[in-house]
Formats: sequence, structure tokens, C-alpha cells
Amino acid sequence: MPSIKVLEEKKSIVSEVTEKLKSSCAGVLVDYQGINVEDDTKLRKNLREAEVDYLVIKNTLLKRAAENAGIDELSKSLHGSTALAISKSDYVAASKILCDFAKNHDFFKIKAGFIDGKTINDKEVLNLAKLPSREVLIAQVLGGLNAPISGFATVLNGTIRGLVIALKAITDKKSV
Repeated sequence: MPSIKVLEEKKSIVSEVTEKLKSSCAGVLVDYQGINVEDDTKLRKNLREAEVDYLVIKNTLLKRAAENAGIDELSKSLHGSTALAISKSDYVAASKILCDFAKNHDFFKIKAGFIDGKTINDKEVLNLAKLPSREVLIAQVLGGLNAPISGFATVLNGTIRGLVIALKAITDKKSV
């Protein structure tokens, strides 16, 4: 039977991970078995720069935390070595970084993920990673909104230019 101290530590870990899951907009589960220290250090650095939390946690503890957070479907993917990458504000950062890493490392496998508490499979995580960054999407939306206004301004400018040319022609004709 485990000691009370060990049980309290595990409860604390589950509680902490539950809060992280609840406060995250997206996350990705990966099988990291076979990663060396150098690659792991680079991966963690990239995730840290993107403000993504990366946790290596026991499957039983993660299962309880996921159930407490209302993401029960994640437990189907909890087998083998598991790491969790979660982001509080960026929906695609974790999936982009981990999918790019997995492309170059055959041993690194995407298991599943979640978005706003809804579980997604590995293929959906890959599709999420293909989305442009938030800044690019905002620029595209703003460009789409700006296009009709720019076109309207161009038309008005052409009309005014035509009026100015006509008035100039009239003044030139009268001055002769």
C-alpha cells in the first residue's frame, strides 16, 4: 500500500494537471519513446518559446486529470510513454511544433489531442498543424474585409479624377 505522502503527491499532480487542462484551449498527446536528450532539449525549447507547456506524466495520473477536466475520450490514447503539450491561448502552436518534430523523427508519434475540451484524433491534429498561424489568419481576414473598401475607394477616386479632368478641359477651352 502506498504511503499517505505519495498519495498526497499524486493527488496534487492530478489537481495541477486538471487545472492546466481546464485552462488550455488545445493540447496534443505524443508517444516520445526513443527521443534522445539533445532532441528533447531542442523540442522543449521550441515549445517554451511558443508558450506551450510540455509535461511527461504517468498515464494513470493523466487519465484521472482528463476525467476531472471533462476530456474522458483522451484515456483511449493513454498507452505506452505519453507526453502532453498544452497551450492556453494558441490553438495550433503545440500541434505545429510537435508535427514538425514528428516529420523528422520516426519514433515520435502523435497520439491524439483536444480543442476546447473536445477530443481529436491524430489525423485531426495533423490537419490542425497545417493551419496558418493566428497572425496570418487575422491578416487574411482583414485583407478580405479591406478589399471591398479599397475597390470602392478606387472607383470613387476614378470618378473624382474624371470630374477634375473634365473641369480642366472646360477651363482650358474657355481660356482659349
